[in-house]
Amino acid sequence: MTTDRPAPARDAADPAAASLAIDELDVIAPGAFAGRVAPLFEGARGFLGRLAVARPFGTVDAMFGQARAIAHGMPVEEQIELVDAHPRLGADPAAVSALSFVEQGYAAGVLQAPHAAEAERARVAAELDRLNREYEARFGFRYCVFVAGRSRAELLPGMTAALDADRASELHRALDAVVDIAESRYATLTGAPIERGTSDREGDR
Repeated sequence: MTTDRPAPARDAADPAAASLAIDELDVIAPGAFAGRVAPLFEGARGFLGRLAVARPFGTVDAMFGQARAIAHGMPVEEQIELVDAHPRLGADPAAVSALSFVEQGYAAGVLQAPHAAEAERARVAAELDRLNREYEARFGFRYCVFVAGRSRAELLPGMTAALDADRASELHRALDAVVDIAESRYATLTGAPIERGTSDREGDR
């Protein structure tokens, strides 16, 4: 399987970066705003609508602060919609967004491991599949994590430990991870440094 999809541009002069300038995001129509920031949040429509009406933000940090507050304050059904907008860890690379493609390691050739590493790759994939099924059966939503450059094998212990958490705390953690991912994506697309959110500072997310 090839993994030659290009990574998102990091050049702040790129049109995609310009389209995320906060002064523009604060004044464009709600639908246009939702369309521009949709890649940051995997297109979760209910959440994006709420974020659009919370403008103006004034600063990028304020936008993500509002995003976190809105995510935690929404009805549970919309919270789950937001979390489930993200693909599962180990999802089919053909089925994920361009940004998730990079974040899950496909752009770095994670599927092109040498033969000696194939058994380990298959073991991790099988374990991820098992954990995804157990997690979703227990909590009713997908496991969402801010990968932050870690390998899939490095993510397994945190995913395993999450199965012992209660549903409310897991949903809270997952919502923080969603916003942390969005902040990281914004930085990737614009080249603008973003202070990491609370969940990244608190440990394995």
